[in-house]
Amino acid sequence: MSFFPDPQTFLQIGNIGVKWYAILMISGVAITALVSYRDIKKNGYNFELVEDLTIGCFLWGIVGARIWYCLFFDLGYFLEDPIRILQIYNGGLAIQGGLITGALYGLYYTRKRKIDFMRLADCIVPNMLIAQAIGRWGNFLNQEAHGVAVTEAYFKNFPDFIKNMMFINGEYYVPTFLYESVLNLLGFVVFYFLIRKLNQKYHFLKRGDGVYFYLVWYGWSRFIVEGMRTDSLMLGPIRMAQLTSVVFIVIGILGFVGIFRKFMKEPKPAMLFDLDGTLLDTEPAILETYRYLFAKYRTEEEFDKEKQLEVLGPPLAKMFPIYFPEQNTEALIQEYREYNFKIHPEFVKPMENAEALLKNLKEEGYKIGIVSTKFADGVKLGLDLFNLSQYVDVIVGHDDVKEGKPSPEGIFIACQKLNVGHDSCIYVGDSATDIQAAHNAGVYSIGYIFNEDRIAMLETQKPNKIIRDLAEIETILKEDHPWTYNMM
Repeated sequence: MSFFPDPQTFLQIGNIGVKWYAILMISGVAITALVSYRDIKKNGYNFELVEDLTIGCFLWGIVGARIWYCLFFDLGYFLEDPIRILQIYNGGLAIQGGLITGALYGLYYTRKRKIDFMRLADCIVPNMLIAQAIGRWGNFLNQEAHGVAVTEAYFKNFPDFIKNMMFINGEYYVPTFLYESVLNLLGFVVFYFLIRKLNQKYHFLKRGDGVYFYLVWYGWSRFIVEGMRTDSLMLGPIRMAQLTSVVFIVIGILGFVGIFRKFMKEPKPAMLFDLDGTLLDTEPAILETYRYLFAKYRTEEEFDKEKQLEVLGPPLAKMFPIYFPEQNTEALIQEYREYNFKIHPEFVKPMENAEALLKNLKEEGYKIGIVSTKFADGVKLGLDLFNLSQYVDVIVGHDDVKEGKPSPEGIFIACQKLNVGHDSCIYVGDSATDIQAAHNAGVYSIGYIFNEDRIAMLETQKPNKIIRDLAEIETILKEDHPWTYNMM
């Protein structure tokens, strides 16, 4: 075993060599995945998805890159002995073919998982410029992907290590790998640190614009650098990489100006609601039940205005250990439910325009669900009191989740039951935990205010919209944009 036996090899074990090109390529992909994870997490997806998608796209990308190379390098040569197609260790990968097959796998994966392809691609594709910038240094170490022969004077402003590696078979060659690497890195910097920062202020990016930026940037930069190379894959007299780059640029420009969006209308969002304080005015019943428990186990006077605001929203299992540490939480929850159910007919009423909204949404074909910190039977009891159950497709209660709000689990479960992805979803709630859950799921959030004492708390969470009348939702639904938290 020996390390660095030659400039191209990191480790040699007998006849098996670990090449720097492979290490740099894998490192670039890994860094891209890690950089993308922050945005992917904001969209409500976990690291498992990043792993699955990265591995799948990488492996299919290798397949596509090899097929592309074989097709346009010398197809007859490979058909003479097809085993040569598998001999990747002899060199021969073309990134544009890998991009195409990687994208096709991504499309298959997202459709299977009910994920919006363009939303997820926006999180990943611009960051691929990092992987490409790193990967070009593998070409450098392999002394390939270079330009024409030049004199030594060409390198007077270059570091010596680049000049020395570009001295091949007695001549110096233009380091086109470096130009493309720098342009790729510059593209990432422009998008990530300039365009995205401006978008945070002016909100001009639309879904898919990250992908379209990548196609235009990579397309024009590769077109220019490819014209300088001496080892281009050819389609007759045409450099294949330049032809593909032109296609990328055209697709990117058409995407930017909105041509594709005219043919790809956003689907109707799934409509998810909190129950207490959103569809039903259960606040009097909640406060009366807490007042009953305070009177029994503490004193009614201790249930002051501050505590009355605190108990509206969080689950009982969270609040009872705080207020009643000496009582058995499970037994107290059962006592709360029994008393609360008994006083429902007297203390609970629908929110203004709740029934009209649900009826209209149902008639217009929207899928409707409830995600509540209440147990599911308590949700159904409240809905049945006012004949609202007929409009609701699914109920997700506290007993259906492992983690309550602000965890996004309930929203995800509701989407699964509705057989939709969460990339087009609206969650309507009246508490800070409702908006936090929506943010954690990456879905569009509407904060509903019926208690002015809670407005500051809602505004702090920055929902996409704040309303004071449920009827306003029908106006919001007429807006033309993706129904996700980041609006992309």
